[in-house]
Amino acid sequence: MPVPKRKRSRTRRDKRFANKGIIPQTFAHCPSCSKPCVPHVVCQFCGHYKGVQVVKVRVKKAEAGPKDAILASVKK
Repeated sequence: MPVPKRKRSRTRRDKRFANKGIIPQTFAHCPSCSKPCVPHVVCQFCGHYKGVQVVKVRVKKAEAGPKDAILASVKK
């Protein structure tokens, strides 16, 4: 019967169970924009927290739709 040549260290043994306690992060839906976000945190898409706008969020040009591009050109 095979026998291990050397004793496994505690560190090497415990590495096997290091990620046993990892749980997947939960998501809730933002009440204002209905996109998934982490609960009890300001929504990164619209900047609302508990129905109140807390942070102003800038819209990137790549994310802006064709209507936003038309409105931006009209305002200039």
